[in-house]
Amino acid sequence: MEALKYFTMAWFDPNLLFLTAIGTFAGIYIGAIPGLSVTMAVSILIGFTFSWEVNSALALIAGIFTGGVYGGSRTAILLNIPGAPAAIATGFDGYPLAKKGEAGNAIGISTVMSVIGGFFGILVLAVGAPIISEFAVRVQPRDYLLLALMGVLLVGALSGESLAKGIWAAAFGMVLGSVGLDPLTVEERFTFGLPQLTNGISAIAVMIGMFGLSEALILLHDLDKKAIKQRVDNIVPKWSDIKKYFGLSMQSSAIGVTVGALPGTGGDIAALLAYDHAKRVTKNPEVPFGQGAKEGIVAPEAANNAAVGGSYIPMLTLGIPGDAVTAVIIGALFIKGLNPGPLMLIEKPHMFWFTVGNLTLANCFLLIFGLTGIKIFAKIVEIPKGVLLPLIVLLSVVGAYSINNSADDVLWMIAFGVFGYFLKLYGYQTGPLILGIILARLIDDNWRRAIISERGDMTAFFLNLVSSPLSAILLGIIVAVLLSKTPLWPKRAQTKARAEGST
Repeated sequence: MEALKYFTMAWFDPNLLFLTAIGTFAGIYIGAIPGLSVTMAVSILIGFTFSWEVNSALALIAGIFTGGVYGGSRTAILLNIPGAPAAIATGFDGYPLAKKGEAGNAIGISTVMSVIGGFFGILVLAVGAPIISEFAVRVQPRDYLLLALMGVLLVGALSGESLAKGIWAAAFGMVLGSVGLDPLTVEERFTFGLPQLTNGISAIAVMIGMFGLSEALILLHDLDKKAIKQRVDNIVPKWSDIKKYFGLSMQSSAIGVTVGALPGTGGDIAALLAYDHAKRVTKNPEVPFGQGAKEGIVAPEAANNAAVGGSYIPMLTLGIPGDAVTAVIIGALFIKGLNPGPLMLIEKPHMFWFTVGNLTLANCFLLIFGLTGIKIFAKIVEIPKGVLLPLIVLLSVVGAYSINNSADDVLWMIAFGVFGYFLKLYGYQTGPLILGIILARLIDDNWRRAIISERGDMTAFFLNLVSSPLSAILLGIIVAVLLSKTPLWPKRAQTKARAEGST
């Protein structure tokens, strides 16, 4: 009964209700603007809410977090510019749908699936937080390394028609992700003596250039082509569609909450893993993935919002941030005199239930605000290209500059925008390159940590890969995926191909 009281506290307090609502609304539009990250917004809010009562501050932050993770999908669908890394996978099929005049339907699906994923993550947070936190704390660096290597296998799902081109793009992305100072020895890598490269290349600047500016340059080829009229009369997905994709949304949500609960990961990795999972389990999509498959929106959107609830699990139960946003929230809790971790659940359980209830309320507001304003948003795609292209370029420049308030990031964005343009002209997909940048540091850091934890003993490292239950399971998944894509029995494959050809 006491838990229910704190769970519903924000629901019946007008001040908390308003703060959660305004936070969710603002988060949607902050997340939709490239370069304006949720982490940045929450960091700024801590300064504004320093003198606030703790519940008010947490209510506003929960709304910003929930809305911001979803908001990135809108510009990903409409302009192929992900507002945040977690929306990269959404644009793979969302943007082709918008080019077919289905932007309203695409945004409606992304909203409903984000809400489903969000509720799934919150439910797991409420019911299984202690169990999952105990599991998360046992995850070793070698397990994170295997998880990152699983991410590398996504190259096959993102490569389009040419796997070789996808592998090349991913490898180049990993090189870009390694530029800067070595995290262990602080030696310079791939900097060529240039001081501008010592801090590395911003992944967000590369993302904005690859997806935003390059798309504007591609659109120059069709400058005289009339904009497609968007159908916005079917924004709310049909009940039959929700039932059809419900199973996939649950599977993707499970991926999202699991990845989100692992410290140091986040919604971007969860969304990419879920997208790859959707490609594997969907046998007969209505249209191929990458050409407007709705499953390509369902999976990443359910996963990245489920990761929100997952990221709160290690934060509240262990005092370990699940991602960059929860790392900032931990700082806010310390400022308010709270110590997140096992003792907080024992000494102040009401804070746990208030957080769960507040996230639930924010998710309800996400459904309301997510399904409103779509008609206005969809008009962006209908703007004449002579007006739209400068708008995309301006948005890309502002987004790149706002990352670090640095003109260098704008120059990187322009350089990779031009580079992405030529990649697309020659049939290369930009998704694998961004994937390589995201995974490079995760692989590098955890490879070092894994070897250090074994004191440099490579034999012990490989033995633990098969003796540890979790490591063995992850290694088994990697091997199974590799075998599923490798023609181990060429004669049998050739015989099957001949039989199909003769028919």
